[in-house]
Amino acid sequence: MFMSYRTWLLWLGVWCLSAPPLFAIPDTPPSQSTADHNKFEVLKQDFKTGPEVTKACLECHTEAAQQLHKTPHWQWQLTHPDTGQTLGKRTIINSFCGSITSNYARCTSCHIGYGWKDDSFDFTSEVNVDCLVCHDTTGTYKKFPTGAGHPTYEDKPFPPNSKKIWTAPDLTHIAQNVGKTSRQTCGACHFYGGGGDGVKHGDLDSSLNKPDKKLDVHMGMDGLDFSCATCHIGPAHEVQGSRYSTVAKDTHGIDVPGRDDLNRATCESCHGNQPHERTINNKINEHTDKVACTTCHIPRFARGGVPSKMWWDWSTAGTMNEQGQPIKQKNTQGYVEYVSKKGSFTWDENIVPEYAWYSGQFRFRQLDEVIDPNEVVAINDFAGSYDDPGARIWPFKVMRGKQPYDKGNNTLVVSHLFGKDKEAYWKSFDWQTAIKAGMDAAGAPFSGEYGFIETTMHWPLAHTVAPKEEALSCEECHSRNGRLQKLSGFYMPGRDYHYWLDTIGWLMVLGSLIGVLLHGLGRMVLRGKHHG
Repeated sequence: MFMSYRTWLLWLGVWCLSAPPLFAIPDTPPSQSTADHNKFEVLKQDFKTGPEVTKACLECHTEAAQQLHKTPHWQWQLTHPDTGQTLGKRTIINSFCGSITSNYARCTSCHIGYGWKDDSFDFTSEVNVDCLVCHDTTGTYKKFPTGAGHPTYEDKPFPPNSKKIWTAPDLTHIAQNVGKTSRQTCGACHFYGGGGDGVKHGDLDSSLNKPDKKLDVHMGMDGLDFSCATCHIGPAHEVQGSRYSTVAKDTHGIDVPGRDDLNRATCESCHGNQPHERTINNKINEHTDKVACTTCHIPRFARGGVPSKMWWDWSTAGTMNEQGQPIKQKNTQGYVEYVSKKGSFTWDENIVPEYAWYSGQFRFRQLDEVIDPNEVVAINDFAGSYDDPGARIWPFKVMRGKQPYDKGNNTLVVSHLFGKDKEAYWKSFDWQTAIKAGMDAAGAPFSGEYGFIETTMHWPLAHTVAPKEEALSCEECHSRNGRLQKLSGFYMPGRDYHYWLDTIGWLMVLGSLIGVLLHGLGRMVLRGKHHG
């Protein structure tokens, strides 16, 4: 009996899918780019500086610089859509080095531009946009730590007079090999914020350059292998997902590229608002109304082998050795615990987050805002409560430390920690002169008296999502001494005790048990009568 032609085609297709390949498959997929930058004549010149490369890039990418000019990545500030407060590195004070004001060339070494060495920087300059810092694929492009955004253009030591030599990058080779952004290009700044690897965020450090899926289920190279831009996308270089205006509760749900709001930087944009398999009472999915996804799925932070800085005490700065030279002390892991010009530090790994109700509206303290020096001062605070429909329970790294303040005016201060004339007063560690110089640069008054206050700064956690098998169990929150024991304003089963509510609950359980037993007993009796 002959098979029909349709059956033959079906069997042929099955054989083709299962047969061994007739030719070798390359280990890496071919580039998806439609342009080979090695062939562009404009990129075959001997580039001497970064701006020269940008000028060549703009020959083809004519609108790129103007697009970037409108973004927080370039402006280092934004206006919060809900509070109207201007936020960003240009305007706020943090718990690390204070402010970029008066410290430009060091802080702006991570800016996506060239030459921001003082407050006269031209934010309209197109050639001062740094294309290479985001699009280098060679791994050889690095900004110089004190270069105001430039790489070094000649080999030189850093720190000064040390044996560590920073090599000038081959700008021509790098320009001819540009490509998509990567974890490495984004991490060159975001992993090292605050002056070192893992210092600031807690969930962003160099362990994410080549992570496995146990460290991060999305970025793991043995899994989905996401880059940062897989989620942090946006039109015209407008990268979504700023921590200054975090979406605390995404009610939109799954976003379809090209149709929806283009914000893929939330869990819900891919997983939806009902991400778990439905159970009898769907209780786990009901948690998403009040609990952020990251609360359960980031059980600990700084767990990739890189510790995070948790305490910075500027008040201890100034101690020198017997020869009057600066001191640097390291712990057994090689991390600095004390340095004369910065004070004392503590580090930690595998840290349990702290939790708070968060509605996405961060507010930062301003220079002219009066503080109470007898209290722990929150550098940033935010709205949120159980009764707030837009708030959920979020995990945070809370950075703590001591930093200077204006004792006469009871306000925060800006200190001049880097740049011109710095060495003149750091040799004798004159805080008063440092603060005066910083406040003058900021255009703010200084009483002449200073002291030190204890501060906190909250950093929401959104990266290093663990595999689902490591998500928090019910008992880790629903218990007397669980993770959420400090949150108030609501009743949580297993944590809280309410006589009548618990009594009614146990009576319902007992009633259900009695009902089941009576039902079973009744079936047995009726079955016996039937057989009789």
